Amino acid sequence: MTQEQHNIFMKRAIALSLQGMQDRDGGPFGAVIVKDGEIIAEGNNQVTSQNDPTMHAEVVAIRCACEKLGTFDLTGCVLYTNCEPCPMCVGAVYWSHLDAVYYANTKEDAATIGFDDQFIYEELALDKAQRQLPMEQLLHDEAMEAFHAWEQKEDKIAY
Repeated sequence: MTQEQHNIFMKRAIALSLQGMQDRDGGPFGAVIVKDGEIIAEGNNQVTSQNDPTMHAEVVAIRCACEKLGTFDLTGCVLYTNCEPCPMCVGAVYWSHLDAVYYANTKEDAATIGFDDQFIYEELALDKAQRQLPMEQLLHDEAMEAFHAWEQKEDKIAY
């Protein structure tokens, strides 16, 4: 891919960030997913308009790409986003098997306008007992039944 192509895709992500914000969909974030040199999915932040904290631009674009391609595996695809992905979106990128991520603004840039995810990175580095959000394990043995069944399932689709 040429630098000119990268710039075209990033400019589209930036345009989506502006348009979504102006349309009052949510914050100033936009993303596109490219496969074989063509945009196959787009997304903008829709957290406030959909009342869904997971509707980040990257997640919206990933969902659209998966639906369009009929798969949960986006190997061969690339994400362009106007801002470095947050911890949730980084997880979604890894789970969807995207080949690469290109971003414009940094997480530090986002923090300067009130989108600071640093506390999540810090929380994840702590032992569970030290985190601000209480997490307590319950019914481990009962829950293992489903895991054992999955382990034995012959027609499972691994991901």
